[in-house]
Amino acid sequence: MPIAKVLQNNREWASRMRQEKPDFFSSLADGQAPEYFWIGCADSRVPPNQILGLAPGDIFVQRNVGNLATHKDMNFMTCLEYAVDALKVKQIIVCGHYSCGAVKASLVLPGKTKSLANLWIADIKETRDKHAQELGKLSPDDQVTRLAELNVIRQVFNVCSSPIVQAAWDAGTPLIVHGLVYSLKDGLLKELTKPITGYGSLAKANADFPTDSEETKWEDPSLQRDITEHIKATMFFEKKDASAKK
Repeated sequence: MPIAKVLQNNREWASRMRQEKPDFFSSLADGQAPEYFWIGCADSRVPPNQILGLAPGDIFVQRNVGNLATHKDMNFMTCLEYAVDALKVKQIIVCGHYSCGAVKASLVLPGKTKSLANLWIADIKETRDKHAQELGKLSPDDQVTRLAELNVIRQVFNVCSSPIVQAAWDAGTPLIVHGLVYSLKDGLLKELTKPITGYGSLAKANADFPTDSEETKWEDPSLQRDITEHIKATMFFEKKDASAKK
C-alpha cells in the first residue's frame, strides 16, 4: 500500500473519530492514565488495542520479538518502571501467541537463526531446556504451542521478580500481573496464570509451574526419539559432518 493511501486512511480515521467524539483528541492531548501495561510480541497479527477492545489511551504498550520481559533489556525495564511508577497502571499483562516465530526458532537444533535474533531468543531456549522432557513427548505442533505458553509464564515470573514490581508491592500499591496467550485461529485469549497480586499469589503460581531436572537439556540423547523429525535429521547430519571432518 503506498504511503499516500496510508496518510489518506489516517485523515479519514481522524475525521471519523472527531465526528463520533468531538473531544477525543483534546482529551488524549491532556495526558494519559492507562489502567493496563501490555507486554506482547511484535508480531503484526497481535495488536493489543483491538484484541482487548480498548481505545487509544487505555493501554501502555511494550512489544518485542517473543514477548520477552528480561531484566537485562533496558527498553523493557524502562517501560516497566515508567508504567508502574509514573503512569500508576493497575494491571500488567504479559501476552504471547500461538504459532510464534520466535518460539519456533527456539525449537530448531542446531540454532539456525542468524545474528541478533538468535541471541535475543536465548531466554526462550532456556525455558525449552528446563522443560525438555515435557516438550519431547509432544508432536511438533504441540511443542510450539506448549513452549509459547511456557514462555509467557516465565516472563510473568520475570515481571513479578523485578525490583520495580516488588517495590510497588512492598509499598502496598495494588498491582496485578496476568499471563495470557492469544490464538490467531479464533482471536481469543487464554488465561495461563491466575492473577498475581503479591508475594502470596506469586508463590502459589510458582508452585504450580514445575520444571524438569536442571540437568536435563533439550539436546539430551534420551530425548532424541521424541523430538521432531526435522530436528533429528538436522542433528544427524551435523554429527555425520563432524565425523567426516575427523
